[in-house]
Amino acid sequence: MSSIPDRAWRAGRFWWDSSRPSEVVPQPLSAVIFDLDALADVEGGGHRLAFNAAFAAHRLNVKWSPARYRKLLALPDERQRVAAELRARGICTECDVLLKVLVDEICTTKSMMIDEVMLAADLDPRAGLVELINDAFTAGVAVGVVSVGRRQWVEPLVRQVVGDGLVQTIVTADDVGKSTPSGDAYRLALAEFGAHPRDSLAFTGSQAALRIALGVGLAGVVVDADVVGARADYDGLRIADCQRLQGQLWASGNRSAAA
Repeated sequence: MSSIPDRAWRAGRFWWDSSRPSEVVPQPLSAVIFDLDALADVEGGGHRLAFNAAFAAHRLNVKWSPARYRKLLALPDERQRVAAELRARGICTECDVLLKVLVDEICTTKSMMIDEVMLAADLDPRAGLVELINDAFTAGVAVGVVSVGRRQWVEPLVRQVVGDGLVQTIVTADDVGKSTPSGDAYRLALAEFGAHPRDSLAFTGSQAALRIALGVGLAGVVVDADVVGARADYDGLRIADCQRLQGQLWASGNRSAAA
């Protein structure tokens, strides 16, 4: 699927732009949607390793530690992260054109390696995640996962982290026809559930992903121990808590637990 038709809830003229957000009463929670990074540390335990393999393939003495990679995640684009690292190490900095070429080559190599790295990754679910998803399944609340990765490795990774049969839909880059973050994956997940954004709650692994979810009309929560105001994990969180949280976010007017 190369594009997702616009849904009625996308336009700003609809009801959630009311100047009195406290009067908005959300419907009972019908779906929770996780971006892949909200399930586990996919960046640190997967993408970081793929970049390290790409650096080695280009015979560069660069190996990102977990701490270094976390700092670089403040930059929104992976090419910016690679360029910042090369500049900091004085690698290929004499010419911007040559630096860009090297950055592009490294990122291309990383993209070629990511499937194999992710399929071999040994990632643990964030604390409390499996219990929350089991609770959602029991309560009849639909569970979806969205990712900018390819289905070839995203689907096995979801099964590894969550288990079989608990996630009703997985939307990947293959489904929306693009490998860059956008709201299309959330829209497609909602369409497959037959759910409205006001009846759903998004959990994201970054503030950038949260902004995308908010742009689709969802209420959302960041799950990241390093983000101020975010949840560190899902420990002790249940679907009844998610329903209350959804109501609180809509009442607050910003729909975000960490903006």
